Amino acid sequence: MQNIYMTGGAMTAFGRHPGVLAPELAQQAILKAMDDAGVAPGDIQAVYCANVLGGMILGQLIVRDLGFKGIPVYNVENACASGATGVHLARHAMLAGQYDTVLVFGIEQLTTLGGGTIPMQRNDHKTDLYARAGMVLPAVYAMRGTRFLHERDAKPADLAAVAVKNRRHGTLNEFAQQRTETTVEEVLASRMIADPLTLLQCCPSQVDGAAAVVLSTRRPDQARAVKVLSSVVVSGIREEADDDILDAEITARAARQAYEQAGLGPDDVDVVELHDAFTIAELLYYEALGLAPRGDAVALLKSGATRLGGRVPVNPSGGLLAKGHPLGATGVAQMVEVMWHLQGRAGARQVEGAKVGLTQCTGGGIAGVDHAASSVHLLGV
Repeated sequence: MQNIYMTGGAMTAFGRHPGVLAPELAQQAILKAMDDAGVAPGDIQAVYCANVLGGMILGQLIVRDLGFKGIPVYNVENACASGATGVHLARHAMLAGQYDTVLVFGIEQLTTLGGGTIPMQRNDHKTDLYARAGMVLPAVYAMRGTRFLHERDAKPADLAAVAVKNRRHGTLNEFAQQRTETTVEEVLASRMIADPLTLLQCCPSQVDGAAAVVLSTRRPDQARAVKVLSSVVVSGIREEADDDILDAEITARAARQAYEQAGLGPDDVDVVELHDAFTIAELLYYEALGLAPRGDAVALLKSGATRLGGRVPVNPSGGLLAKGHPLGATGVAQMVEVMWHLQGRAGARQVEGAKVGLTQCTGGGIAGVDHAASSVHLLGV
């Protein structure tokens, strides 16, 4: 199979960017990623723009003034998995021989929405049970958290410990929105959002950000060239009435396919960036990704294995809990972060000796399925 390389990547700081429009924010990441890859607009054969809430033809609007000469621009929306889906689609086109070098970027500007939770379904209030009931994602994850505490004999402090770890990692990341440490006691004392999830157990909802990568079939002149070893995007399967809300079936299925595609297993992974929109999600994904056997997620966390310096650091960027979650940008930013670790460019949060990294991003909520979409990518040097 043709090798696909990540030849450059960049992101903006995640946070509030008052007075900066979405096109300008995206252009900052795009130009830095292209400079990192050593390419000019004339070298790019296609552009993939990932965004959820920015409106029609956003990609064309963003690249209009950057010197691209009429190349195809694809606008990709797949909820929180949009950025990862953009990389997946670009890779497919490159494997088919359609392009040699492409640009993929994600952009979201959530501070313009006025705050509050993001609806699970904006367009289907008649036919989707969740949408009709006014369900929001914090409530969905709170139900998972409640079941987890009951079934696994876990404590609320075990959930809070995820936020403590990731906020500690975030203090080392200049791109993270939240850069202060916290304690288990502070996490549990923060305002209740959806029992048992408190405010500090939920990713910030007021955040803007952009990230971009350049992909190429041409091996870059780099000592540690990063390959896309596997790329998987799957959709949710209609569940029966007795489905297990702790199963994370869609992510487990995507992970199995990604490992098989790369010829690797969970024990080969050195660093992970996963979709910790809520603390309970990280614990469930430990098991879905094969980092821990079923029932051992809390034990893995308590062992220190997923902290910086541990066996398989998870979310050294601070994850969504500290870095923030600008929807369309998240999946791309995860890959930029892992690329930096594989190349030894992650600064104070560097995972030493990392050779294989994994990114995982789920997206969307629909009644009757685990998630609407899930993506898993493996990158390696």
